[in-house]
Amino acid sequence: VSLFMVTSISAYSQWQQRVEYTMNVDMNEAKHQYSGDQKLVYYNNSPDELNKVFYHLYFNAFQPGSMMDERSRWIEDPDSRVGDRILHLTEDEQGWLKVMDLKMNGKNCTYEVSGTILEVTLPKAIKPGEKATFTMTMEAQVPLQVRRSGWMNSEGVEFSMSQWYPKLCEYDHEGWHSNPYIGREFHGIWGDYAINVTMDGKYVIGGSGVLLNPTEVGYDGKDWTKRNIPSGRVTWKFKAEKVHDFAWAADQNYIRSAITLNNGTVMHFIHKDDPEINENWLLLPDYAKRAFEFLNENYGEYPYSQYTVIQGGDGGMEYPMTTLITGGRNLRALVSVTVHEGAHSWYQGVLATNESQFYWMDEGFTQYVQTKAMRHLFGDAGRRAHEGCYQSYFSVIRAEKEEALTTHADHFNTNFAYGVAAYSKGELFLAQLEYVIGEPAVKKSLQDYFTEWKFKHPTPTDLKKIMEKNSGLELDWYFDYFINSTHTIDYSIRQVLGQDGQVTVNLERIGRMPMPVELVVSYRDGSTETYYIPLRIMRGERPMEKGEDLQILEDWPWTNVSYALTIDRHITDIQSIEIDPSLRMADVDRSNNTFELLPDVEFIWRH
Repeated sequence: VSLFMVTSISAYSQWQQRVEYTMNVDMNEAKHQYSGDQKLVYYNNSPDELNKVFYHLYFNAFQPGSMMDERSRWIEDPDSRVGDRILHLTEDEQGWLKVMDLKMNGKNCTYEVSGTILEVTLPKAIKPGEKATFTMTMEAQVPLQVRRSGWMNSEGVEFSMSQWYPKLCEYDHEGWHSNPYIGREFHGIWGDYAINVTMDGKYVIGGSGVLLNPTEVGYDGKDWTKRNIPSGRVTWKFKAEKVHDFAWAADQNYIRSAITLNNGTVMHFIHKDDPEINENWLLLPDYAKRAFEFLNENYGEYPYSQYTVIQGGDGGMEYPMTTLITGGRNLRALVSVTVHEGAHSWYQGVLATNESQFYWMDEGFTQYVQTKAMRHLFGDAGRRAHEGCYQSYFSVIRAEKEEALTTHADHFNTNFAYGVAAYSKGELFLAQLEYVIGEPAVKKSLQDYFTEWKFKHPTPTDLKKIMEKNSGLELDWYFDYFINSTHTIDYSIRQVLGQDGQVTVNLERIGRMPMPVELVVSYRDGSTETYYIPLRIMRGERPMEKGEDLQILEDWPWTNVSYALTIDRHITDIQSIEIDPSLRMADVDRSNNTFELLPDVEFIWRH
């Protein structure tokens, strides 16, 4: 990848497509199937005439020979939840999603199934500024739980219904995004959902959106811990506005509770009535409330009236207004996964970058604020903030498996490299920016980023402009190196020379990625001095934070591999010199970052 390629252009070119879904679904619980109909109003707000549209048919991934099955069987480190399980699914365990009939404005569409994508040729082009109404009938078989969605997960939840319906693919300034489903990330169109699900009255359903008819399904709408089970089949009616997906789950043994945040948002908690997990789930709402209020205060306010945490799925997976998580965890792990999936509401639910391209802006940023929130809830336990993401990043460097953040989420050579890129390097991107521009500027930028770009699918360039505005620094170099390349950071104290009452410190840049350098000199009398060497292409320096006293030196040009500074002290006054003692710079070899002067040492020291 060319280092100085353009990171991206603005994803928000004054237009966004819009959808309005209405779906009626009748579940056949015994066969793990459903039939239903979908009405979709599609608003073409683009400047382009559309002759085709594409739908996701995610359930088709759970068939032997699918792209997900093939990928999982030849990749060197398959997800243990998938492995070769799809290959061995029996006919009644496989997933499929069939469109039985599809019309646009009452006229038949021509369509073809291509794995997990439905390719649709329209009877008439949708012109810019026009809307079209698509109507379809559909049938589906829910797969045995393998990845994310399915029936009978490892904890016995009967239905985890995510990626379950024909979902229109996103069209933006780059064109269509009809990515096949191989188990990675998602991208969707903002819109409103009206979902009606009919099941046996013994089932409890939770999901995205707000339940419109609580009394009809057995609740009084106030005390969510009690339910009168209705006889026969009942229809659960949900509505979700300004979301880009809808997920739900159902089980006959679900129980439910709720708590209200200070801003009025209601959080619901739905899990199986199991003595082994009930105690922790009883404690979870208070932690979740404190976490959401921390996120509201520090990163922008959650904009929906409800959020629902549901036991289901195969670990933890975020959806608009809801998450599916496995529930058999100790308390801290249960809180942690809830905080993580909840924080996705900011970066995947509301900002919603294209996850296939900018997965690290979702997963990594979510990890970053999760770390902050967990320290708010539990304290630091003596551990440096974000330490885990640094160690994870270093591990992929040591393994020589790293791939650039510009790699499409589906096309990583290993799951290991993808995981480090998405979660660890994404978190590290922000944690290290605290070193470059200061934590206050990063925090203010994330607040402004949320306010300015919610519901607009932002890109790295959109974030960069905000970071530059709040720091007063140029950050092209940081985004170019850290996103578009796999160049690493490695600085060294190469030589220390004492002569005539002065000390000359010669520094060396060994890694290809340049950085500003903080150098701390510790003296034998217990005092310290911190020297700050700006990177010339930053066009400035990091503002001093409270209590800091930086001695700002001459800029270091990125073209120069060496840099010398002079200290007006006798060398015997010095106890040690260290590059970046805060450990916020992702220096891949810290063995050359420190100089220590022992008594009676020679006045010339070389690393």
